[in-house]
Amino acid sequence: MRILFLGDVVGISGCSKIMNNLKSEIEKKNIDFVILNGENSSEPGVGLNIETCKDFFNCGVDVITTGNHVWDQKEIMSYIEKENRLLRPFNLYEPSPGKGFEIYETSQKIKIGVLNLMGNVFMKKCDDVFTISKKFMKDYKLKKDYDLLIVDFHGEITSEKNAIGHFFDGQATLVVGTHTHIPTNDARILNNGTGYQTDAGMCGDYDSVIGMNKENSINRFLKEKSTKHYPAVGEATLSGVIVDSNIETGLAKNIESYIFGGQLKNTL
Repeated sequence: MRILFLGDVVGISGCSKIMNNLKSEIEKKNIDFVILNGENSSEPGVGLNIETCKDFFNCGVDVITTGNHVWDQKEIMSYIEKENRLLRPFNLYEPSPGKGFEIYETSQKIKIGVLNLMGNVFMKKCDDVFTISKKFMKDYKLKKDYDLLIVDFHGEITSEKNAIGHFFDGQATLVVGTHTHIPTNDARILNNGTGYQTDAGMCGDYDSVIGMNKENSINRFLKEKSTKHYPAVGEATLSGVIVDSNIETGLAKNIESYIFGGQLKNTL
């Protein structure tokens, strides 16, 4: 079973790259299941809307995860209640609309659990992610409740992402970080068989400051004349990871960084 996970989709540049290339990349790379983090896909680079969700599903995405910007486009609050392929962080304060975990059955009758978590350090307030994760692993078991488990950890700092990866080692097929929009060169299989990468990067224009217009971003740091952040609109790179899973164990056989197009195409 080959799974493609794509990092945060940023603005129209990232959306266009997904919509114009994902189907052909799925075929070329023999991908069986696609997950992407869509929380920055709407203009001005925050939140996501219903139309974009439908576009992602139509071009081959199986599940959309999110993070701290999940509610920035208010229309998504009602949509997430009826669309189980769209997830919000599992450890958001309750009650929150929608779900943070779901099990999806493929056409081959393989059950794939997808868990969306959000970190606690320098992020919007949510329940303690390690306490919630500990309870989750008591309630759900790999190869009992699902054949594979993919964890999107939406967090700010690398140490927290490292720790959650090791915490799930042997209990998940893949743990991958999102939110910081820069792909880390550390894709590997942990000691107990879980595929891991600290951050998947973004699907957006890398001639930018984490997907946002670079001149405006620099002016904001300089406290000079600037506007609210808005996305860069050059050619996007698709960034993420591909994990090959062992259906018998539910763990990873191989993991590799995935980079397609844009400024990063010849560097990783």
